[in-house]
Formats: sequence, structure tokens, C-alpha cells
Amino acid sequence: MVEYFVQGGEFMWPILICLILGIAISIERFISLTRASVNTRRFLAEVTAALDKGGTEDALKVCQKTKGPVASIFDSGLRRANKGLEAVEKAVANAGSIEMAFLERGLIWLSTFISIAPMLGFTGTVRGMIIAFDDIKKANDISPSIVAGGISIALLTTLFGLVVAIILQLFHNYFISRIDALVIDMEESSAELIDHLVARGEK
Repeated sequence: MVEYFVQGGEFMWPILICLILGIAISIERFISLTRASVNTRRFLAEVTAALDKGGTEDALKVCQKTKGPVASIFDSGLRRANKGLEAVEKAVANAGSIEMAFLERGLIWLSTFISIAPMLGFTGTVRGMIIAFDDIKKANDISPSIVAGGISIALLTTLFGLVVAIILQLFHNYFISRIDALVIDMEESSAELIDHLVARGEK
């Protein structure tokens, strides 16, 4: 593997940097999304029970003890419960937009590396092909050994770039699916919280 990397030339280094940075972002996103996950059903039950028992103050205490975007959205909404349902809905919507931005943070860079890695690979291959044809010109011979060897080395950057893009794309798709699931949880639980406030007679 190291031998192939060295044979690929200088374009292998920026592709390797894309892989390292992409994996670093993936690790950070995995940790953040894991921490953001919470048992929404149980959390909603705890908040509604606290609302019924001690009002918004008790419900806010439950939110403050819980990590994750759902708890942050509930906290923002409940803090405006005394201003009416319209204020609650607006606060929930604004908090939801902010939490979405936090969940998607870094994914744009992951997408960038997914696009750049194969492009660098193709660029390295084109450069390698130019060098291979220059070698043929200098040798004044189109023997299979000269052509095959040069083209083989030239194609290594394309192979490496595609492999890096595939690996990072798998991570990216996984994070998108996790974020979609979290967003659905946020929307459904927020709607149920507002419905519960309506049932309690909040206006």
C-alpha cells in the first residue's frame, strides 16, 4: 500500500489530507450526533408530567437536566409559555433552525472532500499520462512495458481518490440519515408539546 502511494506521486498527498480531514470531521460528527440522541418518548412523558404537576418551572428543570436538541427546543418554547401559544410556536421554530445548523455543522466540508478527492485523482492521472507519453517520446518506442508501466502508475491517483470519496460518502450518508431521524423526532415532539399546552388551556 505504501509502495503504491509513493508510486502515485505528489497528488497522493492532497488526497490523503482529504481522507484525514474527512475522517476527523466524521469522528466529531459521530460523537456529537450520539450525544444529541435521546429517548424522545420518555423525555416528552417526563416534560408533560412535570407540566401537569408543577407547571412550566418544573418542566424547564427537566429540560435543563437533559442534553440534546429536543431539550433545547422544549426549553426555548416553555420559557415563552406565559406569552401565549403563538410565542411558543415561534420560539420552537427558531430554536429548531438553530439546532439544525448545529447538527449539520461540518457536513459541507465532508461534501467538499468527497468532491475534491476524485478530482485530484483524475488530475494526477492526467499528469501521469502526460509524463508517460513524454517517456514514450524520449524513448522513441511504443513498447508495452513503457506504456503499461506509465499508465499503471498514473491510474493509482484515480483509484486512491475514488476510494477516499467512497469512504467519506458512506460516512456522509450515515450522518444525513441520523440527522433526518433527529429532525423528525424534534418536529413530532414539538407538535405534541404544543398540543399538550393547548390541552392545559394555554392561550
